[in-house]
Amino acid sequence: MSIKEIANLAGHKDRVWCVAWNPIGNLLASCGGDKTIRIWGKSGDSWDSKAILTDGHQRTIRSIAWSPCGSFLASASFDSTTCIWDRRSGEFECVATLEGHENEVKSVAWSSSGHYLATCSRDKSVWIWEVDEDNEYECASVICSHSQDVKRVLWHPLNDIVASASYDDTIKFYREDGDDWGAFDTLQSHTSTVWAIDFNSVGNMMASCSDDKTIKIWKEYQPGNPEGVVTHDRDPTWKCICTLSGYHERAIYDIAWCSLTDMIATACGDNCIRVFKEASDSNPNSPNFNLVATDKETHDQDVNSLHWNPKIPGLLATGSDDGSVRLWEVKPEKDNW
Repeated sequence: MSIKEIANLAGHKDRVWCVAWNPIGNLLASCGGDKTIRIWGKSGDSWDSKAILTDGHQRTIRSIAWSPCGSFLASASFDSTTCIWDRRSGEFECVATLEGHENEVKSVAWSSSGHYLATCSRDKSVWIWEVDEDNEYECASVICSHSQDVKRVLWHPLNDIVASASYDDTIKFYREDGDDWGAFDTLQSHTSTVWAIDFNSVGNMMASCSDDKTIKIWKEYQPGNPEGVVTHDRDPTWKCICTLSGYHERAIYDIAWCSLTDMIATACGDNCIRVFKEASDSNPNSPNFNLVATDKETHDQDVNSLHWNPKIPGLLATGSDDGSVRLWEVKPEKDNW
């Protein structure tokens, strides 16, 4: 497997915290410490800046996420707010500012249905927002189940279930229960801050990364599963089935599971990206993942974020403390997926 840099996108004046492809993969959004969001697109054979969004936030923008329809972009900031940007007119316009968190908003994510938005914060809470037909946003629930700063929220790719990762070393799952939302599972295996999580394409497995320098692979077991994993009531149980350690020299800040190739990429504080893939002959309940590619000079400083393109196999975007956004082509030596 080879990793080749195909673009170095300069423009941010401070560290880049997050990169995110839109659903059809022709636009890349990035955000950072310079309080701006940049939209990148392809012109001919080169990538360049298509828009710079500057009037939404007063402090660092920590996280960005596209709606499933691609018409909206949400941004979460250290100024305790989340902004919603509407691009249906052709230009990006901030049409809503969601307030309520007491401290920095660390992550924002849309549900696959587009009906919900989740945010999380240093204030230890996860908020669920309902999106109505007029694109009005109303807080449906404030969940305070973590004991520390919540670093990441992520929706299940198929269902209205949200997961969160925290400074308290745990991952939690939430679903709507009657008139409110509540946690139905807590995953404990990491020994330090869980920085990021990502599901596989069908949502029955999840990868997590941590300050403890490990990757963990989790699998969902439904009630009545043939493996005999204990479940409670109608809820599934998530079990850690694999731990990858010894590959990273510092904290792992982000992880991305490619829906097209099943490769898992990591962003690390040692300035590197690494790519893993499950061995073809591994046990589904105790799988083996191999390190298939490493780039040791991805960025000049910490790699904070990465995201696989949803339409082009092997196209990976990264963002770093060095202020740059870079694009990479990850592919087999024989160009055969």
